[in-house]
Amino acid sequence: MTTHEATGGHLGLRERKKQQTRERIRREAYRLFAEQGYEATTVDQIAEAAEVSPSTFFRYFPSKEDVVLQDEYDPALADALRARPANEPIVEAVLNALKGPLGQMLQKDRDELLLRTRISFTDPAIRARSVADQERSEQVIAEIIAERAERQATDLEVRCAAAAIIAVFTTVVRYWVEGGGEEELAELYERHLPLLTTGFAF
Repeated sequence: MTTHEATGGHLGLRERKKQQTRERIRREAYRLFAEQGYEATTVDQIAEAAEVSPSTFFRYFPSKEDVVLQDEYDPALADALRARPANEPIVEAVLNALKGPLGQMLQKDRDELLLRTRISFTDPAIRARSVADQERSEQVIAEIIAERAERQATDLEVRCAAAAIIAVFTTVVRYWVEGGGEEELAELYERHLPLLTTGFAF
């Protein structure tokens, strides 16, 4: 769950057109990845399919890897958590956030998310970059927890909580991908995130 750009609810015409172009490039990229494989797909092919120039592709995505790595889930989660009551326990807040627009986003993006996650787990270059992106996700969650608890994001307890939440997210997604996406991802989160507060049975 990594991001570089958030989607806004009140975009101007120019911003909407840019967002539509970004979404079209990503959509065509994933269609090609599914048809011919990630490695076999070139930036030129993606640009041609999206009806943009290669230079336009690079204005939206610095590399082919970034098509896989960039998403809007972190800012969506951050917005949802900031809308939750400050006294709500963080795991409960995350679970409630998943019942709103974020959960709908995960459901809508199911096929794309399944493919991009498979790629991120198997492509060596993307796997290497995913480590840094995971650390950024942990920082986002740590900052939210710190805001809600009136603590510092650098506090070890806050950082451990954020790391634990992201670890569950990552493990659940891996399990979901290994199972071919047969189960509902949001339901897997709902069953397993509470382990962080209720504890384990072994």
